[in-house]
Amino acid sequence: MAEITAAMVKELRDKTGAGMMDCKKALQEAEGDFEKAVELLRKKGIAKAAKRAEREANEGVVTAYIHPGSKLGVLVEVNCETDFVAKTDDFQAFAKNIAMHIAASNPLAISREELDQETLEKEKQLYREQALESGKPENIVDRIVEGRMEKYFSEVCLLEQPYVKDPDKTVKDLLTETIAKVGENINIKRFARFRIGE
Repeated sequence: MAEITAAMVKELRDKTGAGMMDCKKALQEAEGDFEKAVELLRKKGIAKAAKRAEREANEGVVTAYIHPGSKLGVLVEVNCETDFVAKTDDFQAFAKNIAMHIAASNPLAISREELDQETLEKEKQLYREQALESGKPENIVDRIVEGRMEKYFSEVCLLEQPYVKDPDKTVKDLLTETIAKVGENINIKRFARFRIGE
């Protein structure tokens, strides 16, 4: 069994924001493998976040991001369960990062459930016609359309977009990590993006 040092625990804690004992247990379970320990903590965080998702989130903040040059701005409402968490640095930083991400990525909606069904049907029809025109066999057209729709969702749905500061994770991954870190349910409630001339 690999020796778990205080320095290893600190490094893992700095990277993940998880508690000291959770970091130590994850390193022990991963037999000192740092990346495996990170993955274990992420899985635990996702499980905890799923439990918290049922709880009411009626506190929070409205945060603004104005892009340098003042031609682009975003307002976003992010909710949590308590006023105490709403005032924490982790929560405030999350809200600011979400506002900045929205400015950069221009999502149409927070989740795919919020997208207009008529627009989705038009997209599907367009992808179907493109696939048929390119000579793809009828039996694989549905799979092609499904794949293109998933790509479309990752482009226009905030929670499915690759996070601008770390494209290896989605905004939903960042949300889940923040829920695990602050210990409360968090919702991105709504946003508005303003650009001069649009």
